[in-house]
Amino acid sequence: MTATMNDTPEASSTPPVHPASSPPSAKKEKKEDSFPVFLIKLVLVVAIFRSFIFSPFNIPSESMLPRLENGDYLLAAKWPYGYSSYSLPFSAPLLPKRIFASQPERGDVAIFKAPPGNDVDYIKRVIGLPGDTVQMIDGVLHLNGKAVPKQKVADFVISVSVNTDCLSADFAVTEADGRQTCHYPQFRETLPSGKSYNVLDLGKKDADNTAPVLVPEGQLFLMGDNRDNSMDSRFAAMEGGGIGLVPQDNLVGRAAIMMWSTDGSANWFLPWTWFTAARWERIGGTF
Repeated sequence: MTATMNDTPEASSTPPVHPASSPPSAKKEKKEDSFPVFLIKLVLVVAIFRSFIFSPFNIPSESMLPRLENGDYLLAAKWPYGYSSYSLPFSAPLLPKRIFASQPERGDVAIFKAPPGNDVDYIKRVIGLPGDTVQMIDGVLHLNGKAVPKQKVADFVISVSVNTDCLSADFAVTEADGRQTCHYPQFRETLPSGKSYNVLDLGKKDADNTAPVLVPEGQLFLMGDNRDNSMDSRFAAMEGGGIGLVPQDNLVGRAAIMMWSTDGSANWFLPWTWFTAARWERIGGTF
């Protein structure tokens, strides 16, 4: 008997062996910062921005009329004059001297820490640089013995508001539409460099005539554009009074752009007044 031959191999009972596969790699999840860490980072970013790039300032007086009005809010560029401790929040004493120092130009509108306390921000126009001799004669500015050209232009007119009242009844006017305004004599002053700006001259005052002052090295002679309503370098430095000569190390920044302006009539509980109080025509102006 011939055996039947089966040439089909039998199926193996052992399952095929596959190479071991490594488990999928776990994805690293980004760890979110806690709120305190986020807050610290935010404070640092704001502090750096305000210390070295731009910082906001508000105008609380009329010493810089006509260019700046009470209720203006502006941004000051922090880099033009270099950095000192006064550039830092709360004037933190972290910089022993001014770094990247640069001298202002005559006519700049500068923010600085006012002598003698060096703890309050003031804003004035740079008039005298080191080596300059500054004097007022009959209300006319003189630089280095020469009169700075002063040309009469149209009166400066500003509306009476919560932020603004006329200095005296002599300047008060009732317009045809019933609005109350102040009209101030205005002049165009032109520095030797050719830079021009407007100033107010409200009549004869004691500060219209001053002794000549030679500005020493490292100091500045600063004046308000509202010449008869500004305590500036014409007056000796004293708290609540004049500022005398201002050390360049006291410089904080240079006025750059007007970011907001209000006449003071806004009410926090009446949102629409936030817009009606805005002096829109002033916003965005540069210096």
